[in-house]
Amino acid sequence: MRFNFSFLILISLLTISCEKEGPGGKGATPKSEEEKTFYAVGAMFGKRLKDLRLGKGEVEMVVSGLKDGIFDRDLKVDTNAYSSKVQEVFRKRLSAKSDEEKKKGVTFLEKFLKEKGAKKTSSGLAYKIVAPGKGNSPKPTDTVEVHYTGKLIDGTVFDSSRERGKTVSFPLNRVIKGWTEGLQLIKPGGRIELVIPSDLGYGDHGAAPKIPGGATLVFDVELLGIQPPKAKSSKKKSPKKSLNKKPAPKKK
Repeated sequence: MRFNFSFLILISLLTISCEKEGPGGKGATPKSEEEKTFYAVGAMFGKRLKDLRLGKGEVEMVVSGLKDGIFDRDLKVDTNAYSSKVQEVFRKRLSAKSDEEKKKGVTFLEKFLKEKGAKKTSSGLAYKIVAPGKGNSPKPTDTVEVHYTGKLIDGTVFDSSRERGKTVSFPLNRVIKGWTEGLQLIKPGGRIELVIPSDLGYGDHGAAPKIPGGATLVFDVELLGIQPPKAKSSKKKSPKKSLNKKPAPKKK
């Protein structure tokens, strides 16, 4: 899900402002459910804002502008004139962060390929089959049941069905490209390690707040079962009665 820049900036800056001078002082702990809800909103977007790598002076300017806007003070700049500049800054800084993540990912993937049994496909997906499984491999149109753990290259777990204690099922062609390709390399009962470059994952935008733009992802996946696509209903329709057909004569 994507949000426009103006909304992202507003929510993110509210987080900074409240942390700096909000009620209760810096680091105030939310108590009521409503406070916790708005704290969660701020935390989610605040994590996204950190990729801009704002300096101390930049943070101060951001907070100053936020206050002037909230309290309806005279603004020091024409905000309409700077809307395109704001988007340009976002693009450049997030792109720079994404490029850094990609470089780290390349180094990680090259190291992974030196491990015994590790291979790479023509698309750039790196993998290692831990157990091949038995039977037929899934097709993109099949629904698969899996257990998995997803990590960033620094080892941070961002998602895990194993930790939740519940398997997951989904159509194989409805997920990131690295999964669609990788799961076709094993069979039911198989297990595979995947190293997925960003262009086969979540791309330059990432999946905030847990997956940064340009991130290479590491998955440990078990293929537990395959469900073929459901056949479309083929009920026979009863033939329509002819409007011109005359009723049969009654017997005398």
